[in-house]
Amino acid sequence: MSGAATTDRAQAPATPPAGLRATARIRAAADGRGGTALPLLAGEGPLALRRTRSSSAAEAGVMLVGAMSAPLGGDHLTVEATAGPGAHLALASAAATLALPGRSGEPARYDVHLTLEDGASVRWLPEPLVSVRGSDLRVRTRVRMAPTARLVLREEQVLGRTGEAPGLLRSRLAVERAGTALLDQELACGPGAPGGWDGPAGLAGHRALGQLLVVEPAFAGSPPAAAVLGEFAVVTPLAGPAVLVTALAPDALRVRELLDAACRTYGR
Repeated sequence: MSGAATTDRAQAPATPPAGLRATARIRAAADGRGGTALPLLAGEGPLALRRTRSSSAAEAGVMLVGAMSAPLGGDHLTVEATAGPGAHLALASAAATLALPGRSGEPARYDVHLTLEDGASVRWLPEPLVSVRGSDLRVRTRVRMAPTARLVLREEQVLGRTGEAPGLLRSRLAVERAGTALLDQELACGPGAPGGWDGPAGLAGHRALGQLLVVEPAFAGSPPAAAVLGEFAVVTPLAGPAVLVTALAPDALRVRELLDAACRTYGR
């Protein structure tokens, strides 16, 4: 008597992601008493969230606190924040974010998704992002907002630490208002970026850059005028109730000074 032997093949384990995956989720809602509640405040991994006091009684403050070094190459970090109807949210970070090289050689990703519903406002004012030598980071900020919502958004990038060459940084900012694109722009700089990024038509040798975007429904009736702020900063009205301030400088301190002054003028 003979029998056929069967052998089950061992399933090969799935290849784990090359880096860390973490998401911070925030939802702000009007509390019915003139303030803003935070029914959802959940962080993961390096994205720890803390409620803070805000300068306005109507606004809820949230601080993003880095709980570990990130993003490293291969990491994918995401911040998702929604301000419901009539809610007011102020988002900030406790320290600069350092993009660091990882062992896998893969790029890191840092996504920010903001949703602003009717009558809501969001202030997203993080500390600078520092592109460290050997790093490869792709940053994407996407905003979807109702026509009655208000946004103040600041981005600052520093190319390398003191005396250090930068890594590769790719950044995209896309803002959609009432279902229509208000702003969609991309930036690439560092080794591997398209040629000319550091030339006279690009950063002109500067290592710190930033921008301030203010979307304000009141601008529809009285839009800000185009202007030059110092030698390397400009004010650009957009095709909508919004203004974009762009600044270059030798260091992050000077960029912050320029953007703070612009925020006092346009972001009140």
